[in-house]
Amino acid sequence: MNPEITTYIGYSASVFIVLSFILKDVRKIRVVNMIGCICFVIYGFFSGPLWPVIIPNGLICFIQIYHLLLGKKADGKKIIISAFSNLYTDQRIEKICNTLYENGYQIDLIGNDWSGAAKMERPYPFSRIHLASKNLKTAYFEFNWKLYHHLKKKADRNTILYANDVDALVPNYLISRKLNIPLIFDSHEIFSEMPSVQGKMSQKLWRYVEKTVIPKLRLMITASSSYAQWFHKKYGIEPIVVQNAPRRLNLTVKIPENNPKILLYQGAINPFRGIDKVILAMHHLDHVILKIAGDGPKKKEYENLVTQENLEHKVQFLGKLIPEDLRNITVKADCGMSIEENGGDSYFYSLPNKILDGIQARVPLILSGFPEMLKIKNQFDIGEIIEDHHPEHIAAAIQKVLQKGRISYQHELEKAAEALCWENEEVKLLQVIQKACQ
Repeated sequence: MNPEITTYIGYSASVFIVLSFILKDVRKIRVVNMIGCICFVIYGFFSGPLWPVIIPNGLICFIQIYHLLLGKKADGKKIIISAFSNLYTDQRIEKICNTLYENGYQIDLIGNDWSGAAKMERPYPFSRIHLASKNLKTAYFEFNWKLYHHLKKKADRNTILYANDVDALVPNYLISRKLNIPLIFDSHEIFSEMPSVQGKMSQKLWRYVEKTVIPKLRLMITASSSYAQWFHKKYGIEPIVVQNAPRRLNLTVKIPENNPKILLYQGAINPFRGIDKVILAMHHLDHVILKIAGDGPKKKEYENLVTQENLEHKVQFLGKLIPEDLRNITVKADCGMSIEENGGDSYFYSLPNKILDGIQARVPLILSGFPEMLKIKNQFDIGEIIEDHHPEHIAAAIQKVLQKGRISYQHELEKAAEALCWENEEVKLLQVIQKACQ
């Protein structure tokens, strides 16, 4: 080939590769990147041959072709994902949708506006059902009724239904039976055993839904191995465990010299989270400030507790933060916390998101002695287990972490971050989807 033409092909390859990093649509990225790699292979053959150029670009071509063919196979399937959620702050659902979208599946996400409808942008279609209800009990009924009719209009024989938690399960189950289409149930928690329903009529309702529907399901996902064991023992089903881990953060940790030291709570301000106990523990800690990032029904009560205890100089409420802002605060903390109390099986067997978020931020934590937390602590020394929920013992665990210093936990946190990330979990998610497609 004419050397001048070969040179132009090399320049073209560079242009296509750079362009692939500018595009947003995953399929277009793969196609443009593949064209660039093909150009580099041609350039390599007629310029030497240059094997260090030919071999890696040839391999990348095959990888891109594989993913494009996989996406083409998935083109016929639409996945309707639904949840009683405003979608904006639900990171698990966002990760699931992004993974499926990036792998070529057609996504249609349905939530509601119960706790607001903040503006958001996604690369796939989404909608939020308007709820006129003024209390949560009637909101559940209204959402399920309206969701059923939404699914009835949108679903067809080439649809996979994906229900998040029991409060979205019934309409999905009914439509899946009516159309004889696959249903995947993703239980983020044990809904019937949450503290908010203990001893109430709603607990009986959720238990009835669980025992009526779950044993009839073929495909189920849940968020911890302890949850999976609970569901298997209770209903005979074997869920696939997909932990709600964040994407791996490849960061160079610059540990700040905070004065005072920062203790961070992140998550919903609900009962049985240990928040009131850690507020009281601040009496036993000097040169430490507690930052509480989140919102929830107990926020006002805990703000009053801080005032009553004269701890305004030691406790800050940051409110609900978008994920990016929360991550920026997390990486600057000296110690995180996940000290849930035993408010029922849903808490006792949980693997809280805040633990996995803290690990990715390379921040050590104080933890309750619950099964999933002990499992992580025994595998990776990423913090300290509290003796119990007495404020003095919580303070002692915090003090131990601060005395050892964040840097002393970095090696174990790095190992944990490599293992406990979404990149490892999404593989299992895709396997479940592939089973549903069969």
